[in-house]
This record gives sequence, structure tokens and C-alpha cells, in this order.
Amino acid sequence: MPGLSKRITTLNAGGSDGWELFYKAKRMIAEGIAVTELTIGEHDIRTDPAILEAMHAAAVAGHTGYALIPGTPALRDRIAARVTERTGVPTTRDNVLVTPGGQAALFAAHMGVCDPGDSALFIDPHYATYPGTLRAAGAVPHAVATRPERAFLPDPEDVAAAARATGAVSLLINTPNNPTGAIYPRATLEGLARVAEAEDFWLISDEVYDTQIWEGRHLSPRALPGMAARTLVLGSMSKSHAMTGSRIGWIVGPESAIARFYDLSVNTTYGVPGYIQDAALFALEQGSPLEARVAEPFRRRRALAQEILARQNAVGLIPSGGAMYLFLDIRSTGLSGEGFANALLDHHHIAVMPGESFGATAAGFVRVAMTIPDERFAEALHSLCRFAEGVARAA
Repeated sequence: MPGLSKRITTLNAGGSDGWELFYKAKRMIAEGIAVTELTIGEHDIRTDPAILEAMHAAAVAGHTGYALIPGTPALRDRIAARVTERTGVPTTRDNVLVTPGGQAALFAAHMGVCDPGDSALFIDPHYATYPGTLRAAGAVPHAVATRPERAFLPDPEDVAAAARATGAVSLLINTPNNPTGAIYPRATLEGLARVAEAEDFWLISDEVYDTQIWEGRHLSPRALPGMAARTLVLGSMSKSHAMTGSRIGWIVGPESAIARFYDLSVNTTYGVPGYIQDAALFALEQGSPLEARVAEPFRRRRALAQEILARQNAVGLIPSGGAMYLFLDIRSTGLSGEGFANALLDHHHIAVMPGESFGATAAGFVRVAMTIPDERFAEALHSLCRFAEGVARAA
């Protein structure tokens, strides 16, 4: 057959996309093996029935045709009001583009600010799709390494050096962070903002976990002085409202940029189904009580995990201020994250993500999603710790 484009054959740079263990666990489950699944950020509760009823009612009422491509005015207005309320930055519908999920927003943002061959920075460790998404957009991804002893927080000086060395046009950050659970403090964000201004690049801020805050406070860099004009914020209903399969998210940014993103949507996604937008509007109108109910199981399980981990010494925990994950230090075992995760799956049928799935700096760590009922979660974490203790003693 004819050849395929370099754009898609090089998405993973000739290597892994980081999801091998997830696929392995799925194969085991398909073979009838009972696997405790702690890999993917999928809620163990489903979308609230009231949201589904709103979706159904909108579809039955006829909102099944082409919807307005930047998003319905009512939904964009509600997203804008939510952003204004949470950040203090005046935001209108003209600052908002609705997208088919946060992943589409991530792709569109980089398509919008990166020309083919432009350098784009991202922080390592990172969500697994980041490098491939940047390549798909035609950019050349460059990771900025962080360090465990700094809780994997980025150092603005390292970012500045990388920006100068590569001529980067953008920096992608994620707070609250997947995989580490870190919330970037104000000082870190202010440092990154200074670098963005000095080196004149876009700051792309993935804030899909902004409702999952366990300690401290989430600060959007768009709210910092002078940053609204050079920041694109990515949001999503997936984590905040357990609407992962509905595929609805957004980009918030300067009006002039959002107008151009409209042109991109015309030629790529052609919008989001109207009945899904109506359901998202209904969900957002329920306000923070619904968001708190969706987030509460993860808050509870984080506290449970802290108690369990405090009673042993083989597994460390990166300080987790938010998000639905734990990032565990298993270097005492002498195994890589991949080696530990594969052995845990083989011997105990517990599936966690290797740190290496999220970048080179995360070697020797594993990510645990807090996405199963409390009792099973506690049992799995106890088993993980006992396994690590046994391996560490034998090392």
C-alpha cells in the first residue's frame, strides 16, 4: 500500500506511547483474570443520572443536528462565568471555544500557536499523550526535566534555559498535576510567567483537575498580571463531572486567538453535538455541590492512602495536593517503575502505571489511580506495600 505520513508514523518518536501495561492489564481481564485496575483516571462512579436525563431530553427535543461550532452561546456564557468566578479574570463567551474533550483542546491549542517545526516545551513527568500530541500538531517537543527532591515542580530557571536553547514558542504545564498530584504554588507560577514574558512564548495551562484540590489552592496562571494575553487554559467536564465519555472540554484565551481557533474547528472537529453541550450546561448550572460530590471519593481515598503509607518504609509518596492519583516512590526495591508494575501485575494482579510512562524523570515511580471503592483500594495498597517491602528486603 502507499506509505503513511511522517506525522502519524513518528507520533511516538519510534518508541512507546507509555500505555503497554494498561493494554496488558486489559488483555488479562479479557482472558478472565480478576485484575485490580488502578491505571487509568476513570471514575468508579458514572455520570450523574440527572445529567444524562438532560442529555436525553435535549436529544429528544431535536438538538441532534449541527451545533454552533465555537459552542452554544449559553454554554460558552456559563463556562465564561465559571472562569470569572474561579479566577477573578473577566471572561466572556468570546474568550471560550468548546472542544470535543480536553485532549482535543490540547491538540487545538498547539495547532494554533505552533508552526511546523516550532519547538514546544512541556514538563517531565507529563501526561502520557503530551509529546505525541505536540508532534501531531507539527511541533518539536522538548521536555524540561524536574526532580523528585523538588516534588517534581518545575524550576523556572530550567525552563528559561530550555526556551533559550530551543527558541520555544510555547510551554505546556499541568496543575493540579497528572501524574504527581502536585499543585504548582504561586511562586512557581510567577516564575514561569516571568520566563514566558521574557522569552515571549505562549503558556498553555492544562487545568482539567481544578476541582480536585485536597491541600492549598489552585491558581490559574491566566490570573497573574499580564498573563491573560499569552495564556491558553484547557478545561474539561471529564474529571470535574465524571463525563469522560461525553467528550466535552474548552479552551479559554484572548478573543483574537479564540476567533482563529474557530477556523481550526471548522476544518477539524466541526463542533460538539448540541445535546451534549446542553447536558454540560445543565451540569455546570448545578454549581460546586455537584463537583464536590464527584471529587469527594478521591479526597477520602487520599487520606486513607496517607494512613497506610505512613505505617511502612518501602514506598514513598510525592506530596499530593490534588488530582485523582498517587505518585509512589518505589526506588527502595531496586526496580524500575516498569519492572515493579509488571511484577505487581504478574504476581498480585494489581495494575498501576509505571513512572516511565510519564517521562524519563519518573523512573523508579509508579502512578496509582484512586478509582475503585475504598475497601478494595485499601486492600490493593496494602498488597502493593507488602510486595515492595519483600522486594526491598531481597534486594
